[in-house]
Amino acid sequence: MIVITSPSYFPPFNIASEEYLIKEFADDIFLLYINSPTIIIGINQNTLAEVKIDYVKENNINVVRRLSGGGAVYHDKGNLNFSFITNISGSKKIDFRKYTEPIINALQNIGVDAKFEGRNDLTIDGKKFSGNASHICKNRICHHGTLLFDTDLSQLSKSLTPKDDKFEGKAVKSVQSRVTNIKDYLKEDYTIEEFRSYIIKQVVKDIDDATVYEYSDKDLANINELVDKKFNTWEWNFGASPKYNFNKHLKTSAGRIELYINTNKGIITNINIFGDFFGIKPVTEFTEVFINKEHKEGVIQSIIDGLPISDYFSGFENDEIMSLFF
Repeated sequence: MIVITSPSYFPPFNIASEEYLIKEFADDIFLLYINSPTIIIGINQNTLAEVKIDYVKENNINVVRRLSGGGAVYHDKGNLNFSFITNISGSKKIDFRKYTEPIINALQNIGVDAKFEGRNDLTIDGKKFSGNASHICKNRICHHGTLLFDTDLSQLSKSLTPKDDKFEGKAVKSVQSRVTNIKDYLKEDYTIEEFRSYIIKQVVKDIDDATVYEYSDKDLANINELVDKKFNTWEWNFGASPKYNFNKHLKTSAGRIELYINTNKGIITNINIFGDFFGIKPVTEFTEVFINKEHKEGVIQSIIDGLPISDYFSGFENDEIMSLFF
């Protein structure tokens, strides 16, 4: 087994590295990385339904889609992430216990009463500190999980909890759980870097052929290419969302507007607007401009800025109409 400590805190890089390692390496791998503030979205989730877009934007929080299923999770520099990437044969049933047992043992060895509960969670005193997911590619599996060590839990809640349930679709929604930090249960004071070193030591102590591996220049170039082409793009992180319907209402002294959008892969396929507002131009002239456009903030803003909004919605400002779309 080779052990890799990521040199980067950039979330698209670290998620891209998992795809690179599962596809391009034949070795068993134990990967650890720490991300700057980000929300990691499951492969089957609707990104816009999982996060508070305005809050994420205002606080420079990244949003990145991973390859595995499950719910959305929050990462910051107080959160240690681990990945086991191994070869498999025969049954491809995902065994979460198998890959989390080394982590549980490591924590129990320093007096933390960690347990495996539910379908894929690790808990202390009934509170979740780790969510886990897996992705299979041919004869390789990537099992990864979070370890809430000293995470800003207030940011976690503010970033992940949507303002309103405005979406309908087949996307998998996150399940909110009571969460806790590992550091609160430690008898000794660890930094996250010291904790990472401890986890590495404990996990590999019974593996005779475990060796440390550092990314080569070629590895870094290939991973960064994946970042540029996939993991740091709107098309992957937002546009890859399943089909969904979105609706939102706005009421001001100028009247009430109801907006309904249907999308497919992040592209608007149908849009309807209802309400008691006034306008001198037909609203269908407004809505048809958005068909086949990305349900993306910059795209929508550009369209709205180029239209005579008051002709369609008398008494409404551009930013008010923009607010209906997200």
